[in-house]
Amino acid sequence: MKYRTMANVGKNLSLLGFGCMRLPVIDGADAHIDEAKAIQMIRDGIDCGINYIDTAYMYHGGNSEVVVGKALKDGYREKVWLADKLAAWYAKEPEDLDTIFEEQLRRLDDDYIDLYLIHNIDEANWKRVLRLGVIDFVKQLKEDGKIGHYGFSFHGSSAAFFKEVLDYTDWEFCQIQFNYMDTHIQAGLEGLLYAGEKGIPVVVMEPLKGGKLIDELPPTVQAYFDQLGSTRSPVDWALSWVADFPEVMTILSGMNTPQQLVENIDILSVSEPNSMSDEELQILENAAAEYNKLIRYGCTKCQYCMPCAVGINIPTIIDYLNQYSQYAGSEKIVNDFKMFIQPTRKVPSTCVQCGKCEDACPQHLKIMTAMSESAAIFEQGENNAR
Repeated sequence: MKYRTMANVGKNLSLLGFGCMRLPVIDGADAHIDEAKAIQMIRDGIDCGINYIDTAYMYHGGNSEVVVGKALKDGYREKVWLADKLAAWYAKEPEDLDTIFEEQLRRLDDDYIDLYLIHNIDEANWKRVLRLGVIDFVKQLKEDGKIGHYGFSFHGSSAAFFKEVLDYTDWEFCQIQFNYMDTHIQAGLEGLLYAGEKGIPVVVMEPLKGGKLIDELPPTVQAYFDQLGSTRSPVDWALSWVADFPEVMTILSGMNTPQQLVENIDILSVSEPNSMSDEELQILENAAAEYNKLIRYGCTKCQYCMPCAVGINIPTIIDYLNQYSQYAGSEKIVNDFKMFIQPTRKVPSTCVQCGKCEDACPQHLKIMTAMSESAAIFEQGENNAR
Protein backbone atom coordinates (compact mmCIF):
# COMPACT_ATOMS: atom_id res chain seq x y z
CA MET A 1 0.00 0.00 0.00
CA LYS A 2 1.24 3.47 -0.86
CA TYR A 3 1.11 6.17 1.82
CA ARG A 4 1.09 9.93 1.58
CA THR A 5 1.92 12.33 4.37
CA MET A 6 -0.61 14.68 5.92
CA ALA A 7 2.28 17.12 6.14
CA ASN A 8 0.68 19.76 8.35
CA VAL A 9 0.04 17.21 11.11
CA GLY A 10 2.65 14.56 10.31
CA LYS A 11 0.40 11.57 9.65
CA ASN A 12 1.08 8.94 6.99
CA LEU A 13 -2.27 7.95 5.49
CA SER A 14 -2.93 5.16 3.02
CA LEU A 15 -3.53 6.31 -0.53
CA LEU A 16 -6.61 4.08 -0.58
CA GLY A 17 -9.21 4.89 2.06
CA PHE A 18 -12.15 2.62 2.89
CA GLY A 19 -15.37 4.60 2.36
CA CYS A 20 -18.24 3.11 4.37
CA MET A 21 -21.20 4.64 2.52
CA ARG A 22 -21.72 1.64 0.21
CA LEU A 23 -21.18 -1.36 2.45
CA PRO A 24 -22.72 -4.68 1.34
CA VAL A 25 -26.40 -4.90 2.28
CA ILE A 26 -29.04 -7.59 2.52
CA ASP A 27 -31.98 -7.69 0.09
CA GLY A 28 -31.08 -4.30 -1.34
CA ALA A 29 -32.11 -2.48 1.86
CA ASP A 30 -29.63 0.36 2.43
CA ALA A 31 -30.05 0.35 6.21
CA HIS A 32 -29.70 -3.45 6.46
CA ILE A 33 -25.94 -3.93 6.27
CA ASP A 34 -24.55 -7.44 5.86
CA GLU A 35 -22.51 -7.04 9.04
CA ALA A 36 -20.42 -10.18 8.81
CA LYS A 37 -19.38 -9.44 5.23
CA ALA A 38 -18.78 -5.73 5.86
CA ILE A 39 -16.71 -6.32 8.99
CA GLN A 40 -14.59 -8.93 7.23
CA MET A 41 -13.98 -6.60 4.27
CA ILE A 42 -12.97 -3.68 6.49
CA ARG A 43 -10.59 -5.86 8.47
CA ASP A 44 -9.16 -7.43 5.30
CA GLY A 45 -8.52 -3.92 3.98
CA ILE A 46 -6.73 -2.93 7.19
CA ASP A 47 -4.68 -6.12 7.09
CA CYS A 48 -3.57 -5.10 3.57
CA GLY A 49 -2.44 -1.67 4.74
CA ILE A 50 -5.51 0.60 4.56
CA ASN A 51 -5.38 2.91 7.57
CA TYR A 52 -8.05 5.51 6.63
CA ILE A 53 -11.62 4.43 7.48
CA ASP A 54 -14.38 6.90 6.59
CA THR A 55 -17.98 6.93 7.76
CA ALA A 56 -20.70 9.50 8.47
CA TYR A 57 -23.72 10.13 10.69
CA MET A 58 -26.32 9.33 8.02
CA TYR A 59 -24.65 6.55 6.01
CA HIS A 60 -26.82 3.43 5.82
CA GLY A 61 -29.43 5.13 7.97
CA GLY A 62 -26.92 5.58 10.79
CA ASN A 63 -25.87 1.93 10.80
CA SER A 64 -22.54 2.49 9.05
CA GLU A 65 -21.08 3.99 12.23
CA VAL A 66 -22.30 1.00 14.23
CA VAL A 67 -20.73 -1.54 11.86
CA VAL A 68 -17.49 0.44 11.61
CA GLY A 69 -17.29 0.47 15.40
CA LYS A 70 -17.69 -3.31 15.48
CA ALA A 71 -15.12 -3.80 12.72
CA LEU A 72 -12.54 -1.82 14.68
CA LYS A 73 -12.70 -4.06 17.75
CA ASP A 74 -10.10 -6.76 18.48
CA GLY A 75 -7.13 -4.45 18.05
CA TYR A 76 -8.09 -2.91 14.69
CA ARG A 77 -8.89 0.53 16.10
CA GLU A 78 -5.25 1.15 16.94
CA LYS A 79 -4.23 0.46 13.34
CA VAL A 80 -6.33 3.17 11.65
CA TRP A 81 -7.24 6.82 11.44
CA LEU A 82 -11.01 6.97 11.89
CA ALA A 83 -12.82 9.71 9.96
CA ASP A 84 -16.42 10.69 10.70
CA LYS A 85 -18.63 13.61 9.73
CA LEU A 86 -20.94 16.03 11.50
CA ALA A 87 -24.25 16.42 9.67
CA ALA A 88 -25.03 19.96 10.78
CA TRP A 89 -28.32 20.04 8.88
CA TYR A 90 -29.81 17.80 11.57
CA ALA A 91 -29.20 20.55 14.14
CA LYS A 92 -31.71 23.30 14.82
CA GLU A 93 -29.89 24.85 17.76
CA PRO A 94 -26.19 24.91 18.77
CA GLU A 95 -26.79 22.45 21.61
CA ASP A 96 -27.97 19.87 19.05
CA LEU A 97 -24.40 19.62 17.76
CA ASP A 98 -23.19 18.03 20.96
CA THR A 99 -26.16 15.64 20.93
CA ILE A 100 -25.21 14.47 17.43
CA PHE A 101 -21.54 14.06 18.31
CA GLU A 102 -22.26 12.07 21.46
CA GLU A 103 -24.64 9.83 19.49
CA GLN A 104 -21.83 9.19 17.00
CA LEU A 105 -19.47 8.14 19.79
CA ARG A 106 -22.12 5.77 21.15
CA ARG A 107 -22.68 4.21 17.74
CA LEU A 108 -18.93 3.81 17.21
CA ASP A 109 -18.51 2.59 20.80
CA ASP A 110 -15.51 4.90 21.00
CA ASP A 111 -14.46 8.04 22.85
CA TYR A 112 -12.33 9.65 20.16
CA ILE A 113 -12.49 10.41 16.43
CA ASP A 114 -9.20 11.03 14.66
CA LEU A 115 -10.45 13.08 11.72
CA TYR A 116 -13.75 14.95 12.02
CA LEU A 117 -15.36 16.72 9.08
CA ILE A 118 -18.22 19.18 8.83
CA HIS A 119 -20.28 17.28 6.31
CA ASN A 120 -21.61 18.36 2.92
CA ILE A 121 -20.72 22.04 2.72
CA ASP A 122 -22.81 23.70 0.03
CA GLU A 123 -24.16 27.22 -0.08
CA ALA A 124 -27.24 26.47 2.02
CA ASN A 125 -25.48 24.31 4.60
CA TRP A 126 -22.63 26.83 4.92
CA LYS A 127 -25.09 29.44 6.16
CA ARG A 128 -26.33 26.99 8.78
CA VAL A 129 -22.76 26.13 9.80
CA LEU A 130 -22.00 29.79 10.40
CA ARG A 131 -25.28 30.48 12.19
CA LEU A 132 -24.88 27.55 14.58
CA GLY A 133 -21.20 28.16 15.29
CA VAL A 134 -20.23 24.72 14.00
CA ILE A 135 -16.60 25.63 13.30
CA ASP A 136 -16.06 26.83 16.87
CA PHE A 137 -17.78 23.66 18.05
CA VAL A 138 -15.38 21.30 16.25
CA LYS A 139 -12.39 23.36 17.35
CA GLN A 140 -13.57 23.00 20.95
CA LEU A 141 -13.87 19.24 20.44
CA LYS A 142 -10.21 19.20 19.45
CA GLU A 143 -9.22 21.32 22.43
CA ASP A 144 -11.15 18.94 24.69
CA GLY A 145 -9.27 15.97 23.23
CA LYS A 146 -12.34 14.36 21.67
CA ILE A 147 -11.14 14.64 18.05
CA GLY A 148 -7.72 14.78 16.49
CA HIS A 149 -8.14 17.09 13.50
CA TYR A 150 -10.99 18.95 11.81
CA GLY A 151 -11.91 19.56 8.19
CA PHE A 152 -14.91 19.68 5.88
CA SER A 153 -16.40 17.82 2.93
CA PHE A 154 -17.52 19.95 0.00
CA HIS A 155 -20.48 19.72 -2.38
CA GLY A 156 -20.86 23.38 -3.28
CA SER A 157 -21.48 24.75 -6.75
CA SER A 158 -18.11 26.23 -7.72
CA ALA A 159 -14.38 26.46 -7.15
CA ALA A 160 -14.87 30.10 -6.15
CA PHE A 161 -17.15 29.10 -3.28
CA PHE A 162 -14.75 26.30 -2.31
CA LYS A 163 -11.94 28.85 -2.03
CA GLU A 164 -14.16 31.07 0.12
CA VAL A 165 -14.78 28.20 2.54
CA LEU A 166 -11.15 27.09 2.49
CA ASP A 167 -9.95 30.61 3.31
CA TYR A 168 -12.47 31.10 6.12
CA THR A 169 -10.46 29.42 8.87
CA ASP A 170 -7.40 27.29 9.54
CA TRP A 171 -8.73 23.97 8.22
CA GLU A 172 -6.44 20.98 8.72
CA PHE A 173 -7.76 19.00 5.73
CA CYS A 174 -10.70 18.87 3.33
CA GLN A 175 -12.61 16.39 1.19
CA ILE A 176 -13.81 16.97 -2.37
CA GLN A 177 -15.43 15.04 -5.20
CA PHE A 178 -12.84 14.54 -7.94
CA ASN A 179 -12.52 12.27 -10.97
CA TYR A 180 -11.66 12.69 -14.63
CA MET A 181 -15.26 13.63 -15.41
CA ASP A 182 -15.58 16.18 -12.59
CA THR A 183 -12.70 18.56 -13.20
CA HIS A 184 -14.96 21.56 -13.67
CA ILE A 185 -17.79 20.97 -11.19
CA GLN A 186 -17.87 21.63 -7.44
CA ALA A 187 -14.29 22.30 -6.25
CA GLY A 188 -12.83 20.65 -9.35
CA LEU A 189 -9.24 20.80 -10.46
CA GLU A 190 -9.01 24.50 -9.63
CA GLY A 191 -10.02 23.83 -6.04
CA LEU A 192 -7.66 20.87 -5.69
CA LEU A 193 -4.68 22.90 -6.85
CA TYR A 194 -5.66 25.82 -4.62
CA ALA A 195 -5.77 23.56 -1.55
CA GLY A 196 -2.37 22.24 -2.58
CA GLU A 197 -0.96 25.75 -2.78
CA LYS A 198 -2.22 26.42 0.75
CA GLY A 199 -0.73 23.17 2.05
CA ILE A 200 -4.13 21.75 3.02
CA PRO A 201 -4.33 17.96 2.47
CA VAL A 202 -7.15 16.78 0.21
CA VAL A 203 -9.15 13.58 0.59
CA VAL A 204 -10.95 12.61 -2.62
CA MET A 205 -14.42 11.07 -2.72
CA GLU A 206 -16.24 9.66 -5.75
CA PRO A 207 -13.07 8.86 -7.75
CA LEU A 208 -15.19 6.46 -9.82
CA LYS A 209 -18.23 8.76 -9.87
CA GLY A 210 -20.24 6.34 -7.77
CA GLY A 211 -19.12 3.44 -9.95
CA LYS A 212 -20.43 4.98 -13.17
CA LEU A 213 -16.94 5.22 -14.70
CA ILE A 214 -16.33 1.50 -14.36
CA ASP A 215 -19.56 -0.01 -15.63
CA GLU A 216 -20.05 -1.04 -19.23
CA LEU A 217 -18.54 1.82 -21.23
CA PRO A 218 -20.28 3.37 -24.22
CA PRO A 219 -18.53 2.04 -27.38
CA THR A 220 -17.36 5.52 -28.41
CA VAL A 221 -15.69 5.97 -25.01
CA GLN A 222 -14.17 2.48 -25.03
CA ALA A 223 -12.65 3.27 -28.42
CA TYR A 224 -10.40 5.91 -26.86
CA PHE A 225 -9.04 3.49 -24.26
CA ASP A 226 -8.50 0.88 -26.98
CA GLN A 227 -6.19 3.27 -28.83
CA LEU A 228 -3.39 2.54 -26.37
CA GLY A 229 -3.76 -1.20 -26.70
CA SER A 230 -3.68 -1.34 -22.91
CA THR A 231 -5.20 -4.08 -20.78
CA ARG A 232 -5.87 -1.65 -17.94
CA SER A 233 -9.40 -1.80 -16.60
CA PRO A 234 -11.71 1.24 -16.37
CA VAL A 235 -11.22 1.29 -12.59
CA ASP A 236 -7.43 1.27 -13.07
CA TRP A 237 -7.63 4.24 -15.44
CA ALA A 238 -9.91 6.20 -13.11
CA LEU A 239 -8.03 5.58 -9.85
CA SER A 240 -4.62 6.05 -11.43
CA TRP A 241 -5.73 9.39 -12.86
CA VAL A 242 -6.71 10.69 -9.40
CA ALA A 243 -3.54 9.28 -7.81
CA ASP A 244 -1.46 11.13 -10.41
CA PHE A 245 -2.10 14.39 -8.54
CA PRO A 246 0.40 14.91 -5.69
CA GLU A 247 -2.11 17.22 -3.96
CA VAL A 248 -4.31 14.17 -3.26
CA MET A 249 -3.63 12.58 0.11
CA THR A 250 -6.18 9.76 0.24
CA ILE A 251 -8.67 8.36 -2.29
CA LEU A 252 -11.89 7.02 -0.79
CA SER A 253 -13.63 4.10 -2.42
CA GLY A 254 -17.00 2.77 -1.33
CA MET A 255 -16.23 -0.92 -1.83
CA ASN A 256 -18.95 -3.52 -1.32
CA THR A 257 -17.39 -6.74 -2.63
CA PRO A 258 -14.09 -8.47 -1.77
CA GLN A 259 -13.18 -8.35 -5.46
CA GLN A 260 -13.44 -4.55 -5.51
CA LEU A 261 -11.27 -4.37 -2.42
CA VAL A 262 -8.54 -6.53 -3.94
CA GLU A 263 -8.58 -4.68 -7.27
CA ASN A 264 -8.39 -1.24 -5.66
CA ILE A 265 -5.56 -2.30 -3.35
CA ASP A 266 -3.61 -3.71 -6.29
CA ILE A 267 -4.00 -0.49 -8.29
CA LEU A 268 -3.19 1.96 -5.51
CA SER A 269 -0.28 -0.09 -4.22
CA VAL A 270 1.73 0.87 -7.31
CA SER A 271 0.34 4.32 -8.19
CA GLU A 272 2.75 7.24 -8.01
CA PRO A 273 2.10 10.97 -8.53
CA ASN A 274 2.98 12.48 -11.91
CA SER A 275 3.48 9.03 -13.43
CA MET A 276 0.89 9.02 -16.22
CA SER A 277 2.17 9.87 -19.67
CA ASP A 278 0.93 12.82 -21.71
CA GLU A 279 -0.67 10.36 -24.11
CA GLU A 280 -2.55 8.60 -21.32
CA LEU A 281 -3.77 11.88 -19.86
CA GLN A 282 -4.96 12.97 -23.30
CA ILE A 283 -6.88 9.72 -23.73
CA LEU A 284 -8.71 10.33 -20.46
CA GLU A 285 -9.46 13.92 -21.47
CA ASN A 286 -10.85 12.65 -24.78
CA ALA A 287 -12.93 10.02 -23.00
CA ALA A 288 -14.43 12.68 -20.73
CA ALA A 289 -15.26 14.85 -23.74
CA GLU A 290 -16.93 11.87 -25.43
CA TYR A 291 -19.01 11.19 -22.33
CA ASN A 292 -20.17 14.81 -22.42
CA LYS A 293 -21.24 14.46 -26.06
CA LEU A 294 -23.69 11.80 -24.89
CA ILE A 295 -25.63 14.32 -22.80
CA ARG A 296 -29.17 14.45 -24.17
CA TYR A 297 -30.41 17.68 -22.66
CA GLY A 298 -28.11 20.70 -22.49
CA CYS A 299 -29.37 21.94 -19.13
CA THR A 300 -27.18 24.64 -17.58
CA LYS A 301 -29.02 24.52 -14.22
CA CYS A 302 -29.88 28.20 -14.56
CA GLN A 303 -33.09 27.57 -12.53
CA TYR A 304 -35.29 29.61 -14.90
CA CYS A 305 -37.67 26.65 -14.93
CA MET A 306 -38.05 26.81 -11.18
CA PRO A 307 -40.06 26.72 -9.05
CA CYS A 308 -42.07 23.94 -10.63
CA ALA A 309 -45.83 24.16 -10.05
CA VAL A 310 -45.87 20.70 -8.46
CA GLY A 311 -42.49 20.89 -6.75
CA ILE A 312 -40.33 18.80 -9.09
CA ASN A 313 -36.63 19.70 -9.01
CA ILE A 314 -36.43 19.90 -12.79
CA PRO A 315 -32.65 20.44 -13.17
CA THR A 316 -31.91 17.51 -10.88
CA ILE A 317 -34.24 15.17 -12.78
CA ILE A 318 -32.67 16.20 -16.08
CA ASP A 319 -29.23 15.58 -14.58
CA TYR A 320 -30.23 11.99 -13.72
CA LEU A 321 -31.57 11.51 -17.24
CA ASN A 322 -28.36 12.88 -18.76
CA GLN A 323 -26.26 10.58 -16.60
CA TYR A 324 -28.37 7.61 -17.67
CA SER A 325 -27.61 8.48 -21.27
CA GLN A 326 -23.92 9.15 -20.60
CA TYR A 327 -23.17 6.01 -18.67
CA ALA A 328 -24.86 3.41 -20.85
CA GLY A 329 -27.99 3.05 -18.76
CA SER A 330 -26.11 2.25 -15.55
CA GLU A 331 -28.32 0.69 -12.92
CA LYS A 332 -26.38 2.72 -10.34
CA ILE A 333 -28.09 5.89 -11.59
CA VAL A 334 -31.49 4.24 -11.19
CA ASN A 335 -30.53 3.24 -7.65
CA ASP A 336 -29.35 6.78 -6.87
CA PHE A 337 -32.71 8.11 -8.08
CA LYS A 338 -34.56 5.68 -5.83
CA MET A 339 -32.40 6.67 -2.86
CA PHE A 340 -32.45 10.44 -3.22
CA ILE A 341 -35.50 11.38 -5.31
CA GLN A 342 -38.14 8.68 -4.84
CA PRO A 343 -38.58 9.33 -1.09
CA THR A 344 -39.34 13.01 -1.73
CA ARG A 345 -42.33 12.04 -3.91
CA LYS A 346 -41.44 14.95 -6.20
CA VAL A 347 -40.89 12.52 -9.04
CA PRO A 348 -41.19 13.28 -12.78
CA SER A 349 -44.44 11.33 -13.12
CA THR A 350 -46.15 14.07 -11.08
CA CYS A 351 -45.51 16.54 -13.93
CA VAL A 352 -48.83 18.04 -15.08
CA GLN A 353 -47.38 19.08 -18.47
CA CYS A 354 -48.33 22.71 -17.94
CA GLY A 355 -45.46 23.89 -20.14
CA LYS A 356 -44.45 26.86 -17.98
CA CYS A 357 -40.94 25.44 -17.59
CA GLU A 358 -40.47 25.19 -21.34
CA ASP A 359 -41.68 28.75 -21.83
CA ALA A 360 -39.06 29.93 -19.33
CA CYS A 361 -36.13 27.77 -20.49
CA PRO A 362 -33.48 29.89 -22.27
CA GLN A 363 -32.06 26.69 -23.80
CA HIS A 364 -35.46 25.84 -25.31
CA LEU A 365 -35.31 22.31 -23.91
CA LYS A 366 -38.25 19.93 -24.28
CA ILE A 367 -38.63 19.61 -20.53
CA MET A 368 -42.03 17.93 -20.56
CA THR A 369 -40.62 15.21 -22.80
CA ALA A 370 -37.65 14.86 -20.46
CA MET A 371 -40.00 14.36 -17.50
CA SER A 372 -41.93 11.65 -19.36
CA GLU A 373 -38.71 9.88 -20.34
CA SER A 374 -37.41 10.11 -16.79
CA ALA A 375 -40.61 8.67 -15.34
CA ALA A 376 -40.41 5.71 -17.73
CA ILE A 377 -36.78 4.98 -16.86
CA PHE A 378 -36.60 5.67 -13.14
CA GLU A 379 -40.11 5.00 -11.87
CA GLN A 380 -41.52 2.24 -14.07
CA GLY A 381 -38.35 0.19 -14.40
CA GLU A 382 -38.67 0.13 -18.18
CA ASN A 383 -35.47 -0.26 -20.16
CA ASN A 384 -33.29 -0.30 -17.06
CA ALA A 385 -31.03 -3.09 -18.26
CA ARG A 386 -27.69 -2.01 -19.60
